[in-house]
Amino acid sequence: MNRPVYIALEGAEGCGKSTQAALLAERLGAVLTRETGGTPVGARLRQILHDNDVDDLAPRAEALIAAADRAQHIHQVVKPALDAGRSVVSDRSVYSSLAYQGYGRQLDVDEVRKLNRWATGEVWPDVVILLEADDDIVAERMSARDLDRFEAAGDEFHQRVIDGFRALAADEPERWITVAATGTIADVAAAIDDALRERESR
Repeated sequence: MNRPVYIALEGAEGCGKSTQAALLAERLGAVLTRETGGTPVGARLRQILHDNDVDDLAPRAEALIAAADRAQHIHQVVKPALDAGRSVVSDRSVYSSLAYQGYGRQLDVDEVRKLNRWATGEVWPDVVILLEADDDIVAERMSARDLDRFEAAGDEFHQRVIDGFRALAADEPERWITVAATGTIADVAAAIDDALRERESR
């Protein structure tokens, strides 16, 4: 890639995006980061968002906290890296708010989008990689760990989130790449590399 790019990995809980984000950042020599919690301020906001004891958080408040995390993340991590000529690979991005708070919590997606345009100063990912994992694989991974507030939100919520990611990918095919998260970790990493090379060759 001839210029620094901002790449985000998105997908359902347990799809393997954190693992693949770390591997991709290493291969590209990019800055690895995440949302939420990619800054010290963001880590404190993440505690609220993911805490199972927080059981009365209004969807709008959730969206505002996520946007605050993102504003700090773009200001402190993403934009400085891009300005310095380094690519960025992020485990989740603004599109998670559209999927989780928009589709998942059933807020107006356009309102969530407008809020995040302001929060990010229009710095959105250049490329979004959507990892599509089989339901049984996701269920197996989730059963092996303690679930946080989002992970424990229920099947209907998570189906709306998945449907949201698919709708977002369909709306912006020039920005999104969908990769089947099947096979070994190495298989998925290779599929991501192939998809990125194909996109660059267009």
